[in-house]
Amino acid sequence: MVFPDYSGGSIVNLIASVELGLGGGSSIYPPLRTLDPQWVAQHRNLVLLVIDGLGYRYLEETGNHTWLRAQQPHRLTSVFPSTTAAAITSFLTGDAPQQHALTGWHMYFRELGSVLAVLPGEPRYGGSGLRQAGVAPEMLFNHLPWFDRIAADSFILSPRSIAGSDFNLSHRGRAQILDFVTLEECLRLMARLLNTGSKNRRYLYGYWPALDQLGHLHGIGSRQVRGHLMELDALLRDFVERVRGTDTLVLVTADHGLLDTREAAILYLEAHSGLADTLMLPLCGERRAAYAYPWPGRAEEFIDRLGAAFGDRVEVIPSEDLVRRGAFGLGDPNPRLRERIGVYTLLPRDNFVVVDRLLGERGFEQVGVHGGTSEEEMYVPLVACSV
Repeated sequence: MVFPDYSGGSIVNLIASVELGLGGGSSIYPPLRTLDPQWVAQHRNLVLLVIDGLGYRYLEETGNHTWLRAQQPHRLTSVFPSTTAAAITSFLTGDAPQQHALTGWHMYFRELGSVLAVLPGEPRYGGSGLRQAGVAPEMLFNHLPWFDRIAADSFILSPRSIAGSDFNLSHRGRAQILDFVTLEECLRLMARLLNTGSKNRRYLYGYWPALDQLGHLHGIGSRQVRGHLMELDALLRDFVERVRGTDTLVLVTADHGLLDTREAAILYLEAHSGLADTLMLPLCGERRAAYAYPWPGRAEEFIDRLGAAFGDRVEVIPSEDLVRRGAFGLGDPNPRLRERIGVYTLLPRDNFVVVDRLLGERGFEQVGVHGGTSEEEMYVPLVACSV
């Protein structure tokens, strides 16, 4: 198992370096060992582009002759769990899940009495978002605006479909959100911002989801993903040339990598009589890192039934043990953290995933998966290019 290196080798430490370099400094996390904040500070502008799903192992094994690999990227760890909901929140707050307490795609919010898909802010069974239900998302997230802690004019560049989401609006602080449809449009917007004269330093944060989406649908080892990698690599190479001379530090990284699974590796709780009945909530978190909430007095029964059903294909770890070993982060935990990680965390081995379904819930099978502690999921690249 690979767990995050919060002492100086994770994406959280990357944001600590960026914050220090941009005149901030409130993070409890040390800067990234391979990114000196003083080097960041020497640049007038900073670009951070997050390519969802681009794993370090994948780039090393598949990205021969790419511009990204030619930059000799550093290897970082993601957060735990290695998933977008937790990692993107870290990019936007500078905190690890230990502090921001967003711990997976599906999370139990005791204050709502509901399991939500946290990024769209919708109940797992479907329905309207938080604001439509009369709930201000800020009450759930309660993060200090990271963009307000740095001495730079900040811009969030986000795909149009999610740019105005409750999640983005709750984390923007004084940053300006700009939307786009294609990666080419995103990079064109960035180039325009960097090439337009401004008295102030500028920080541009961009997010691109398509590689992850293709990985889920076709598998990270598919020709579709490889083809998209080559496309985005060419666009990035051209972007760097267009902004050369703007005194900009361009950083390219990812939130997590992906691991391909198969139908035979899907472990369904419903296929084993009585197993799901030992839980008072559906599984939360991720298929590769699932949080289990047994009924009081039935924890041993749950463990016994799970072992009988799946054997050693799933490792069961008390969630409190993961807190103690620092899997979610360093320092004092968010008061809500323990509510959101269950009693046990289920970590499927190899490329197995563990799945349950609610009444009426449609199956959503994925080829590429993430959230776990394999090298493929946990390690991400960091390209740093000074132009």
